[in-house]
Amino acid sequence: MRLLLIGRTGQVATEILRRAPEGVAVTALGRDVADLSDPAACAAAIARAEADAVVNAAAWTAVDRAESEEEAARVINGEAPAAMARAAAARGLPFVHISTDYVFDGLGTKPFAPEDPVAPQNAYGRSKLLGEQGVRQAGGPHVILRTAWVFSAHGANFVKTMLRLGREREAITVVADQIGGPTPAAAIADACFALAQGLAQGGPSGTHHFCGAPETSWAGFAEAIMAEAGLACRVNPIPSSAYPTPATRPLNSRMDCGSLHSAYGIAQPDWRDGLRNVLRELGALHAPA
Repeated sequence: MRLLLIGRTGQVATEILRRAPEGVAVTALGRDVADLSDPAACAAAIARAEADAVVNAAAWTAVDRAESEEEAARVINGEAPAAMARAAAARGLPFVHISTDYVFDGLGTKPFAPEDPVAPQNAYGRSKLLGEQGVRQAGGPHVILRTAWVFSAHGANFVKTMLRLGREREAITVVADQIGGPTPAAAIADACFALAQGLAQGGPSGTHHFCGAPETSWAGFAEAIMAEAGLACRVNPIPSSAYPTPATRPLNSRMDCGSLHSAYGIAQPDWRDGLRNVLRELGALHAPA
């Protein structure tokens, strides 16, 4: 299979490039060829590519900055995926698109199912919802994969921030009332390969959820990071109200991942295993005495 990857340096794109299974050749397009601020150029790149499937792993991910630059986020996260999906659909190419739990209102305690009503509470969520709608409307074979709390050994993410703070400080404060499932980028990459191949073999289009298990809070995740890294830094839990941000964050990021397993046999990853793998790669995994 020839897989065209939109994105090259993000967490998921990096793992896709590292983890291509035997028989899959990945061509990654960076901003120099597929700049999502130019949807027409992205569509043209897909139209001329030698590919059997497309994965879009590029996005505007600066959640707070989207509040003041919503139009730019809307183009990158909304218009560009729609244009790329139309270009893929015109050629009958399977299109895998990564989205987010931020399309929901983030309320309650029940895990969100793919078919639940959407109600994004911030500019980033609105931009990602627009992208989802465009992918569906394109009419080609596709899977929209909503995920959350992505981490890896690459780029900027919560795990790397906690490691830095854990080495610098005796204690930190972390919000404890936002609940979700940390998701290893490596697991998302593997899911993308499985979905691209499944779609190419006639698998069903649809929207599915994919996040790590078991559920935890950001504070609980931070405590696990400190423990696995052997850091003595204390994690003090605080409510979200004590850590205001420009963009409203969902209190409930729980997601029901059952439909993905039913449709494609892809199970939720255990984020604790993924965390140990990332810490091992960073040389930060504590070896018990």
